[in-house]
Amino acid sequence: MRAGFIGLGTMGGPMAANLQGASTALIVHDLHRQAAGRHEAAGARWAATPREVAAAADVVFTSLPAPPDVMAVADGPDGLLAGFRPGAAWFDLSTNSPAVIRALAARCAAAGVAFLDAPVSGGPKGAASGRLAIWVGGDRAAFDAHRAALDAIGDRARWVGPIGAGTIAKLTHNAAGAAINQVLAEVFTMGVKAGVEPLALWEAIRQGATGRNRTFDRMGDHFLTGKYDPPEFAFRLIHKDVSLAAELGREVGVPMRMVNLALAEMTETLARGWGGRDSRVSMKLQEERAGIAPLALDPASVRAVLDRDGS
Repeated sequence: MRAGFIGLGTMGGPMAANLQGASTALIVHDLHRQAAGRHEAAGARWAATPREVAAAADVVFTSLPAPPDVMAVADGPDGLLAGFRPGAAWFDLSTNSPAVIRALAARCAAAGVAFLDAPVSGGPKGAASGRLAIWVGGDRAAFDAHRAALDAIGDRARWVGPIGAGTIAKLTHNAAGAAINQVLAEVFTMGVKAGVEPLALWEAIRQGATGRNRTFDRMGDHFLTGKYDPPEFAFRLIHKDVSLAAELGREVGVPMRMVNLALAEMTETLARGWGGRDSRVSMKLQEERAGIAPLALDPASVRAVLDRDGS
């Protein structure tokens, strides 16, 4: 297999090196040729333009900063779309826009090329070690055909669904991570200012129920299945706890914007008469606002995912 790789920066460089290490004939391109030094030293072929990469490769991977950069590589007389041969595949590892992804997929399909969105998660360390999640949207047959290359880049390549599904998964993940970081900063500064030594506080809370769980695993027992009865922990009790945390923040002079937003949601939930249901029942309010049908996955299917992934 001849693989092309465009974008040899902080993420792309190590991903391309791992792909090359899997005995793949590699053609590389970047805005700055010096970024390809280690790849050329290991036997990769330099291409002066994206078009040259597409013309020489069976499959092309791009790892670029933003949607305009992906479009710049795709378009023009020296772009990828000018060089692809029918039957080729293009995996965009960038975090892109769903609208851009779908537009590119349509243009590629017209040329007989499979385009798949395949954003990654794991950061530079994961890119170097190969411990990356790769979330892929697009043609399942193309995903299967190039699975070995994806497995050389990351250890958790997963087909998520039709075109755009990988990108939606990535945006969902990163938006959650950013929001969680804000909450963690807020509550941790409250704990420190209230008088607990930072290392001792961190050591303590990471052993609690939330600390011991993977972030998204906690969705399985109640939110995904729509089962909030009988409760593991009554909602009125978590409402009381968060109320006390907000009060502590006021006492020690720490702004608690995120906690107070959560408390407002929880107070609305309590007003629904759901105090005796499970502590996560307030998540149902967002289902209503989003206008989606209440989630009701089969608990066995949720457990099968957790068991399969070693959770």
